[in-house]
Amino acid sequence: QVQLVESGGGLVQAGGSLRLSCAASGRTFSTYAMGWFRQAPGKEREFVATISWNGGSTYYADSVKGRFTISRDNAKNTVYLQMNSLKFEDTAVYYCASAKSPYSRIYYYEYDYWGQGTQVTVSS
Repeated sequence: QVQLVESGGGLVQAGGSLRLSCAASGRTFSTYAMGWFRQAPGKEREFVATISWNGGSTYYADSVKGRFTISRDNAKNTVYLQMNSLKFEDTAVYYCASAKSPYSRIYYYEYDYWGQGTQVTVSS
C-alpha cells in the first residue's frame, strides 16, 4: 500500500518561508516522478511543481517560479518543497503526489497516489 505523508505546513507571515516534506512508502520511490499541487478554498486543485525520478528535471507553475524549489532525497524516500517569499495567495492545502512515470508531469491525472495534504496559511 502506497502512503504519502506531508508535513511542514503552518501559519507564516507574508514574505516568510516554509519547507514542506512528503515521506513516501510502499513503492520504489526512486522510480517515479513526484509533484506538489495545492488547493485554495473555492478553487480547483492546481499544479505547483514537479521533479523527475532522479531530480535531474524540475518544472514549476509560473506563479511560484523563482520562489519555490522542489527537491528529493531518494535515500530517505522524501520530496521537499522549499517555499520562500510567501504571499497571501499561496494560502492553500498542499498535496504531494507520486506520478505514473519517472518523468516530470504537470497534470493531476498523471499522478496515481496522493497524500492527505498539509495546510499553509500566509497572513498578509
